[in-house]
Amino acid sequence: MADSQIEEIRNKLNVLDVVGGYMKLTKTGINYRGVCPFHKEKSPSFFVSPTRQMWHCFGCSAGGSIFDFVMRIEGIEFGDALRILANKAGVQLKRENAELKTERQRLYEICELATLFFEKQLEASSVGKEAESYLSSRGITKESIKKWRLGYSPDLWNGLTDFLIGKNYTREEIIKAGLAISKDGSQGESYDRFRGRIMFPVFDLNNQVVGFGGRIFKQENEKEIVSLRETWHSQAKYINTPQTLIYDKSNLLYGLNNAKLNIRKENHCVVTEGYTDVIMCHQAGFLNTVAASGTALTLGHLNILKRYAENLLLAFDADLAGDTATKRGIGLAQELGFNIKIIKSYGKEENKLDPADIVLKDPKSWEDYLTKARSIMDYYFDSAFQSFDKNTPEGKKEISKIILPEIKRLQNKIEQSHWIQKLSDMISIKEEAISEEMAKIKNSGPQTAEPLSIDTNLKISENLGVEGRKKLIEEKVVSLILKNPNNVRLINELDYVLFSQKIQQLLMEVKKFIDGQNNITIEGDLEKDFKKVFSESISGLELDEEFKKFLTVLTLRGEVEYAGDGEEEIKLCLLQLKNIELRNRLTEKSEEIKKANESNEFEKEKQLLEEFNKLTKEL
Repeated sequence: MADSQIEEIRNKLNVLDVVGGYMKLTKTGINYRGVCPFHKEKSPSFFVSPTRQMWHCFGCSAGGSIFDFVMRIEGIEFGDALRILANKAGVQLKRENAELKTERQRLYEICELATLFFEKQLEASSVGKEAESYLSSRGITKESIKKWRLGYSPDLWNGLTDFLIGKNYTREEIIKAGLAISKDGSQGESYDRFRGRIMFPVFDLNNQVVGFGGRIFKQENEKEIVSLRETWHSQAKYINTPQTLIYDKSNLLYGLNNAKLNIRKENHCVVTEGYTDVIMCHQAGFLNTVAASGTALTLGHLNILKRYAENLLLAFDADLAGDTATKRGIGLAQELGFNIKIIKSYGKEENKLDPADIVLKDPKSWEDYLTKARSIMDYYFDSAFQSFDKNTPEGKKEISKIILPEIKRLQNKIEQSHWIQKLSDMISIKEEAISEEMAKIKNSGPQTAEPLSIDTNLKISENLGVEGRKKLIEEKVVSLILKNPNNVRLINELDYVLFSQKIQQLLMEVKKFIDGQNNITIEGDLEKDFKKVFSESISGLELDEEFKKFLTVLTLRGEVEYAGDGEEEIKLCLLQLKNIELRNRLTEKSEEIKKANESNEFEKEKQLLEEFNKLTKEL
């Protein structure tokens, strides 16, 4: 792959657009910040710099280019990231290096071809047309069928496999893509996983097909054929692609590729259970809807959603009193700091409706459900009291077992007191007894790590050791000078020895440049002047690429971390560096004095003691 094409992609894509496509960012000065997607934190320490076309997290030290970001967040290799970004940039990769055509890319290609095959079958085959009519009866329009690329898998043992083998893909690759199943005991033989089903392609955030969900269709409509009906009855209504190299249902939310922008815009996400729920909601204008695709919310799902919104509305058709997986997912969401509401049950028990059914009947009524969503604690109360009799000792005990752990999870004591009082009133038990029972409950659930925040002070941990402390102080000085190059005048020539060799080199180059610019200031056009100062001040240095990247990060830190002109901060840093230098010299003198004493060199010892005392007075 020619470097020119990589540069073309860099030039056509803005780091803000690429990173902003995956997470929520807020403008702060000339930069943007957000909660880092690569480590647990509550206070945002992740920054994007459009000026330098880079991103960096000051909490976990991850950072780099648009390629680095896509590789890390997607968990892919450079070749795959290059292809994704080339598509975004509208760049046609002219000559593909064989090494870049990875196993993952082959699986993407297989899934894309399978989608085209299923789409064609829905459109052209006689049974496919029946499947299309069924989708229409569910209220799904032709536009939605096209948008979500719905299809039909023919009821043949090797219809798709034969098609893909004809496109030069191997049977082994088709199995690895989750589209075929190897026959037990038969070497080199397989059969299609999806047969006679309506197909729902599952997309990643880059609109690439990575897997499928297949819904039984024809069997449902031929119940008069008894022998087949019994076979079909034993089959699952939906089957999904198994875990593959590119498909992981614990980290995929159906519809997020189409919903992410609206989720970020509205700062809340509606999570449903099914493919048709998502399609119908989007079709009716509820564009911030996704589905967990038949699994409870996982930490992977929640970490992805956290990039876009802080508020979740859960439309799960599940009884929280008995559904451990659902409760665990909600607990994880609470630990991650989401504000959660539960959309109440849809209709009476004997006539439950899915969100898709409600939207089909009357989209306005679904909007009412969303508006009237219950708080998580209200929902736990409703669920518990519907499941057990509050008038029996056993019922009161079971109700408390459901509700008390959730009350204890609340951080605010006033909130805790409110719900304890409510529970006390509803089960006619004294608050003191309820509080005693709650105290017996051990804290459960995952503990969110303490947020890693940017060090805005000069409080440097003693645990770093002398060299570690010196390095951090040096970095702060460089950040402040790169923020305002005039600050280099605060460092005189005698001070240069306080810094490491590369930093000395940089400081001297910046000073030389500033001296030649008649006291240049960067108060006017900050971005233009700053970039000029920075680029010209390091252009003459023989620095490796890693050190240049390091300086770029320090430049960003100067912008986002330090307020004011930095003059007083630099003076304080210089004072600390001098103290470190003096202490190092005192340690060396102590060693020399000890050696002189052991060698009976008393005159030398006396001279060294005088020098030691003189240095002590400088501290």
